[in-house]
Amino acid sequence: MLENIQVLYHSSIKINKAKVIYIDPFKIEDDSHDADIIFITHSHYDHYSEEDIKKIIKENTKIIVTNDLKEKAESITNSENLIVVQPNEKYCVEGINIETIPAYNTNKQFHPKQNNWVGYVIELNGLKYYIAGDTDITDENKTVKCDIAFVPVGGTYTMTAKEAADLINIIKPKMAVPIHYGSVVGTKQDATDFVNLLDKGIEGKILL
Repeated sequence: MLENIQVLYHSSIKINKAKVIYIDPFKIEDDSHDADIIFITHSHYDHYSEEDIKKIIKENTKIIVTNDLKEKAESITNSENLIVVQPNEKYCVEGINIETIPAYNTNKQFHPKQNNWVGYVIELNGLKYYIAGDTDITDENKTVKCDIAFVPVGGTYTMTAKEAADLINIIKPKMAVPIHYGSVVGTKQDATDFVNLLDKGIEGKILL
């Protein structure tokens, strides 16, 4: 299920399955210009980086952003290739079904709910991939249905390893991958702790 999927750095993910998809590209090493679709969860610098988007964008790359990024994103792409999303909606982009899940903090102020920032459920080849974005456990993400989940585990700004494992044990995907650790915040130990706290039957996989 994780073939051709990489966690590149922090929360930056690359999925190469029929389409080349990036989520929150950050610290991209090569000027590959190979992205078919770029998903941005929110406007913090480690998730929306124009420097990194410019390394992977090509002529017809679709860029999916939250509403607060509309004007910024218009400076690097045209309106035909820009999709502005809201939470709790369903979209189809390049034949790929997408659902937006609210991503926000419940006990801290770094990611307020009113900002309308998101995570994504992306359906590819019959599998649903949930990329949580920067979030705590919420009423909305406790109802997510997915096969593979990518969740932040670094704490401070998002869920801790234990909180992330609690969420995964509620939604019960087949597989869960820890992200958002190792650079800005969090350590490899957070990823290991997360995997060790998952219920039997849920496979934890460290890709970073």
